[in-house]
Amino acid sequence: MTSMYGNLCDDFFINMNLNTEMSLPSERETVLHFFERIQKAYPSMRNFYTRENGDFVLEEDKDQEQHRWITIEPRRICSGCMNPLTPQAAMEQHQLVLQLIPYMLSVSPLDCEALDYLVGFDFTYRGNHNALVAEVFGGGQVCSSMKDIANAQALNFEPSITIALDESCRRQARLAVETRTSAYNVRRQDYPEEPISVYFTVRQYGSLPPDTSYEQVLADLQQESDLILQDHVIDNIVRPLAQAISTH
Repeated sequence: MTSMYGNLCDDFFINMNLNTEMSLPSERETVLHFFERIQKAYPSMRNFYTRENGDFVLEEDKDQEQHRWITIEPRRICSGCMNPLTPQAAMEQHQLVLQLIPYMLSVSPLDCEALDYLVGFDFTYRGNHNALVAEVFGGGQVCSSMKDIANAQALNFEPSITIALDESCRRQARLAVETRTSAYNVRRQDYPEEPISVYFTVRQYGSLPPDTSYEQVLADLQQESDLILQDHVIDNIVRPLAQAISTH
């Protein structure tokens, strides 16, 4: 991986999620025509299927280190890129989706419930995920006190925080850590090799102004995300977690 994020973790991904107020089209011709247009830009996205819950999926082969995927859900469109060579490569995919949906899926800027720009980092770790995350991020009086209890073992520690980025609270940022260790794993002291995930999302709520497009808003979200990642998340969250894993 040659991306700016590639040397920080085992895998990373840059996704776009658009939640709509109204239900999205599910007619055969409409869905296939949309995905065929996507496939013209990305011919290797040739795996198309419908999930049991009715979601439509178009994706590249998942066994590749870099792979793309797009889903149409009842009220959400998702575009994802795993280990892109550059963030811009992922953005080009997301922007194409947003350019197509107004006239191919009848999604108006008025129909926006929320638009997300998400950057995620996966760290493969064989051990108690919650204990490791608590060790790295569990400072403070309450956490320290709980960890001092005799025979205590961390079963769940997934810190998250959401902040408003404007006075109206319509633009928000959320940082969350997700672990995958269960009580069963702790009881048996049997830990599969699973990823600890760090998600950083910048979200815009509500309908877009009449003179604004989805592409413009997503570009703004990316710019704001890049600044916060660089100034606050990478050095304070991502690097300390990677360093802790490397010493265990």
